[in-house]
Amino acid sequence: MINTTQRTSAPEIMDDFQMEGDHLRQTLDEIAGINQLLGGNRITVQGVRQLLQSIPRDKTVSIVDLGCGNGDMLRTLAKTFRKEGRQIQFTGIDANRSTIDHAIALSATYPEITYHCADIFSEEFATSKYDIVLCTLTLHHFENAAIINLLQLLRRNAGIGIVINDLHRSRMAYYLFCLFSFMWGLGTMAKEDGRISILRGFKRKELVALATSLNIVQYTLRWKWAYRYQWIISNL
Repeated sequence: MINTTQRTSAPEIMDDFQMEGDHLRQTLDEIAGINQLLGGNRITVQGVRQLLQSIPRDKTVSIVDLGCGNGDMLRTLAKTFRKEGRQIQFTGIDANRSTIDHAIALSATYPEITYHCADIFSEEFATSKYDIVLCTLTLHHFENAAIINLLQLLRRNAGIGIVINDLHRSRMAYYLFCLFSFMWGLGTMAKEDGRISILRGFKRKELVALATSLNIVQYTLRWKWAYRYQWIISNL
């Protein structure tokens, strides 16, 4: 039986920011497809809606997506809030230049979305300001110390709040993913990184402990299908 007692420190293949080529693009698109199929994108959309409840509809809001991948999450949000008449400026950030180029190509018909290749732990990003920041399947890539530093930064710089959508670490989630990846015919990188991602995910008590250590009191933490946690932090 796989051990999920502690978060693994095993690296993911996609943590190599110099990776490029068709294999990378295929994996990014497969990950986006899984999120669409299993309702992962909906978790982030719901979180953004919750934070926008007290914001006037005529106010222009800036939303930044950290580790944006192929930009599917931002395109989903753009389509959603276009229909609702919200004026939102979206920015996708990723440390891999090839990933950003792929996202730009896929988002050609979305003028409200811009992309930047940047390290979120750089001094440049540390001075950035935004209303809402998204961490969709991003937080688990980092060790606990880096997560604490990042959340401290996001709490300072996000005017409205933070939406975190990440994995619940569990044996059931691990074995269900193994079955799903076989039946869905995922590529090698998506299969391997998917398994490691789950083992790098979180238990509820770990997220609560993070909130306590950072003195975060205005938040909601909900378990969502498929083995996700939706953590919404208000900075208002």
